[in-house]
Amino acid sequence: MVVIAQEPHPETHDLLGARLVRPDIGPVLPVFVLDAYEDLQPRLLQDTTKAERRRVVEANAAAVRAALPADLVLVNHVLLGAAVGAASGAPFVVAVHGSELEFSMRGNAELSAWGRSALVRARAIVVGSDHVRRVLEEVVGPGAYLDRVDVVPPGVDVDRLRPEARADALAALVDEARRDPPNPASGPDGRRPDEGNAARLGAFLAAGDVPTVVYVGKLSREKGVHLLLDALRPLRARAVIVGFGPERRSLEQAAGGRVLFTGPLEHRHLAHLWPLADVGVVPSVFPEAFGMVAAEAASCGCPPLVARHSGLAEIAAALEAEYPPEHRALASFAPGDVADLTAKLRAIVALDAAERARLGAAARRAAVRRWSWEGVAHALLAYAG
Repeated sequence: MVVIAQEPHPETHDLLGARLVRPDIGPVLPVFVLDAYEDLQPRLLQDTTKAERRRVVEANAAAVRAALPADLVLVNHVLLGAAVGAASGAPFVVAVHGSELEFSMRGNAELSAWGRSALVRARAIVVGSDHVRRVLEEVVGPGAYLDRVDVVPPGVDVDRLRPEARADALAALVDEARRDPPNPASGPDGRRPDEGNAARLGAFLAAGDVPTVVYVGKLSREKGVHLLLDALRPLRARAVIVGFGPERRSLEQAAGGRVLFTGPLEHRHLAHLWPLADVGVVPSVFPEAFGMVAAEAASCGCPPLVARHSGLAEIAAALEAEYPPEHRALASFAPGDVADLTAKLRAIVALDAAERARLGAAARRAAVRRWSWEGVAHALLAYAG
């Protein structure tokens, strides 16, 4: 397997034996959301020049051609992924994620037309949810390519992300945090775990009788973390807020003493944090293509509570299909509604230990049956030529 990407430190990721190729795309990296990058100049796709886009597409297409023959060429995003696939000359499958559609292509006639012409060449187009399929048609427009769109959700490593006994999970989480490199200079937008997380997490989660709420994601307004903090105020519960972003400082100022911010964590941490949680909240107020963190929490036996809209509504429906009838309302809450979020959280944390375990087991079943890597891999490999 060959992975073509702009990751400067592949040794920090488990690529399962894949070989990483990093093409020389020049100084400019087209992105959908502006973040800091180590050695590239991020620029919104819609703000790049045609020459800059052409250079990125050609560099990646050349890398694809050099890696051929292949049973399957899978490219990510309508742009620039489908354009790379088309330029490579190889049969390819496009995985549409949604961020390119919402943040860069929507309302941009030039990019939409380019994306539509690239998709015509694709063997198949996979989307993570029916929501993304609808957005794809809205943004790119009608066309014969829509007949080749299939829903294939992003995969979850259900073998690595699994339920754990509380004592084991806490010990493993603290141990993983001890392995974090020093990060004394990390600011509110730092992209590494906070300094001293091992001691802080150990002390914060030591008391086992307080219900625990976990949020994992970007700390930005559209992710709705402020709604979660408001919903927590009247509840006897503690929260761990995982992530980085521009709103961190203001969120910390608004949070009470029962909230711990950790900075971003990796899957090696989250595999042990989610089993310690009674509920994982996804309060996003912006359309979501799927809801990966909800699926990953479910895989760990942590019941997700998601805002019921866009791709998250499909996560909620999958959970409800597994939940006991009396608890199906606890999979989601009305978008942007703090009162409903508070009520659902109160109901979840009020469950006795046996009922919480029952809910967690049902969430785990949903993840294994619908979102496992094995199932997703089989679906993708069906496109191999």
